[in-house]
Amino acid sequence: MNRQQKILTALGIWFLGAQAFAQTEVRLAVHGSFSLPKETIAKFEQENNAKVSVIKAGSGNEMLNKLILSRAKPIADAVYGLDNANIAKAVQNGILADKQPASAPVNASLPGALAVDYGYVVLNYDKKWFEQNKLPLPQSLQDLAKPAYKNLLVTPNPGTSSPGLSFLMANIGGLGEEAAFKWWGEMRRNGVKVAKSWSDAYNTDFTQNGGSRPLIVSYATSPAAEVHYGKGKYTEPPTGNLFLKGGVFRQVEGAAVLKGAKQPALAMKLVSYLQSTDVQQALPTEMWVYPAVKGTPLPKVFEFAQTPPKHDVPNAKQMAEKQKQWVSRWMKVVLK
Repeated sequence: MNRQQKILTALGIWFLGAQAFAQTEVRLAVHGSFSLPKETIAKFEQENNAKVSVIKAGSGNEMLNKLILSRAKPIADAVYGLDNANIAKAVQNGILADKQPASAPVNASLPGALAVDYGYVVLNYDKKWFEQNKLPLPQSLQDLAKPAYKNLLVTPNPGTSSPGLSFLMANIGGLGEEAAFKWWGEMRRNGVKVAKSWSDAYNTDFTQNGGSRPLIVSYATSPAAEVHYGKGKYTEPPTGNLFLKGGVFRQVEGAAVLKGAKQPALAMKLVSYLQSTDVQQALPTEMWVYPAVKGTPLPKVFEFAQTPPKHDVPNAKQMAEKQKQWVSRWMKVVLK
């Protein structure tokens, strides 16, 4: 290598190093189920000369609690994964920036944040298990408290899991507060199992994945996901949905800039990017949710995802004012 080549090589190395050094880090706090293709995140980084650091902060409510505890010195610049069951708590605790980016036209909205996706928290069941055991499917939540369904249900904990919290909100919205907690007391006696997160419940406790529980609090899109990941094994989903009164919640997830962000301008761009065409089209088969932005096409496998005819939810004011009390009461009724 001659002297000129050495100089050019050194300049090239210096340029690449300087370019990497010039990248500004923007931190995104997410729940444990967050997933996007690497190339989708890379596109944002390239377009904004930025480095996106994704901070997985546990399940939905765990993440929110961490953001609240660290609000004096935020662990991230933006957050994805707040939903309509816990957004009020985020607002009340002052963790969201006063200024948020403008939203694209959406099919589902979220106050204080940009809606990114939505889905339905419902009961899933293992078709093969119910066929082999010749047990009829429950027709109501009350059926689940009967002796025939003892030790069959697993649910994520509403204190740590957003689908667990969503399901509790549906119970209260559909049955009424007192009837909902009476039902949970009956379910405790009937052997309901509580998992820390949806992932633990689905991947460990659900019979479809080798566990002992053929009923689980999950999502209406989970049967479609089973077909997708089966890679030709299934022509029909091995699991099904139960749309029971008081057992269906429409969960809307969103993103927002955090108060005290080190990079507020870049965080604004990142939050907006989560509503971009690239992200919205990736969401269905990455996180098994419906894209929130209007006009986003769905993949063919979503023909196996059902949309519930109705869902139950307490009014927003009730959820904001009483949610902490409800979760505390659930803990006493079900776990203590």
